[in-house]
Amino acid sequence: MTNLNWQEPWLIWAVVLGVGFPLLVIIIGEVIQQLKRQGNAFASTLQAVKNLVLPSLALMILARDVFKLDPQGTPVKIIQTLFWICAINATLSLINLLLFEQAEADSWRARIPKLLVDLCRVMSILVGGAIVLSQVWGADLAGLATALGVTSIVIGLALQDPLGSVLTGIMLLFERPFRVGDWLKVGEFEGKVIDMNWRAVRLLTIEHDVIVIPHQMLGKEIIRNSTEPDRLYYGHVTVGFSYDNPPNTVKQVLISTALSIRGILPEPEPICLTLSYDETVITYKVKFFVKKFEDIELMQDKLMTRIWYSARRHDLNLYHYNYGCGPEDVAGNAESPVSKMSRGFSSIPAFIPLTREPNSFEQLTQGTTIQHFGKGETAIAQGSRVFCLYIIISGQAVMTVLNDTGKELEVAGLSKGEFFGEMALFSREPSPVCVTAVEDLEVMAINPDTVNAMIERQPILSREIAQVIEMRRQAINIAQRTGTLAEALKSK
Repeated sequence: MTNLNWQEPWLIWAVVLGVGFPLLVIIIGEVIQQLKRQGNAFASTLQAVKNLVLPSLALMILARDVFKLDPQGTPVKIIQTLFWICAINATLSLINLLLFEQAEADSWRARIPKLLVDLCRVMSILVGGAIVLSQVWGADLAGLATALGVTSIVIGLALQDPLGSVLTGIMLLFERPFRVGDWLKVGEFEGKVIDMNWRAVRLLTIEHDVIVIPHQMLGKEIIRNSTEPDRLYYGHVTVGFSYDNPPNTVKQVLISTALSIRGILPEPEPICLTLSYDETVITYKVKFFVKKFEDIELMQDKLMTRIWYSARRHDLNLYHYNYGCGPEDVAGNAESPVSKMSRGFSSIPAFIPLTREPNSFEQLTQGTTIQHFGKGETAIAQGSRVFCLYIIISGQAVMTVLNDTGKELEVAGLSKGEFFGEMALFSREPSPVCVTAVEDLEVMAINPDTVNAMIERQPILSREIAQVIEMRRQAINIAQRTGTLAEALKSK
């Protein structure tokens, strides 16, 4: 049996590849798993080293030092080229990770555009490729540079516009006047930035159309960024009211109406401006802010809708510019307020005797107003000090209460002929519930003095109201206990 000569270089390399390489792969694999559990980004770079660099290095050693293939032969050169390509790729990934991916938000590294980083990466790959061609394949770099120079001139002249767009894009992105997610207005186009690539910026309009704007066009146009400096978006509506309505009263109603709409921000607070005194109308402008640009039109619609109901509740004359008429001019053949009140009182048995007495009914109507609330509008807010008794003439509402965690819990549904506001009215404390219109709601609001006079004339009314108060308090307790139990079970 022939004894092995352990001094042979090929045998040493064979042992290294047979023992050291698998051991190294196992160690790197364990390190990668540990880094992945920690969420460390270095795991991807080590993965490239394990899967690409080490196998190509082992193959190169096996061909050159174990099998003793000709170093100048094509197979060895191909393997060497493969190794250096994998090594360059892993090195660039490590540099990108160290310099840019782990950069702090306000550092200079974080402000460098991704497009510029990608260009630098391409240039590094080209330079590395040229070195590999020179060292491995013996290519003439001077001749190659000359050929590339001439070729680049020809290509540059042919691609003058696209390359100009790319350079403009690099300057824009380096300056970073906008980023993905910002709302831009470029010329006549407006939308949210959804992508920035080598050639253009893609905008998603509010109509869900995609607009592609080349960088060259961006460099020539004025760009309006609605997202900076704060991610708040501005909207406004313009309305007109009669000269009979005091401007300060109108402004207060308009601002409170805007604040009542979920989606309009309380900070910065909406503001109302008196724009002009026209021939038959005073024009006002309500300005507000929202968090999402796409919500502006929806909030404008909600505000314009709510203004009608608020104007009716506060006896304000809302004008239409095309017709120049107030609410009282277009009443037509609508049901009169007195008729509505009579129908509303008659819907509750305890009120029927009062409607049959002329003097009593006249007293009721004098202390009662008709109010309208739009769908989704709050008639009584929890914690508000509104002391009136409301009777529903038409529409539906829901009574809710907030628990300790701020979650809204439903207590009861309200429909035609039912009343609300009694708990705050008789306790003289802030309302323990919130009442919200489920659909357009028309109610009678009876002031406290009128309610007391009604109870004196009809004592049974007091007992009925007391029974309703007790039932609703029990419903509030049940809703809060049920909500607390549900949250406790959900948390488990």
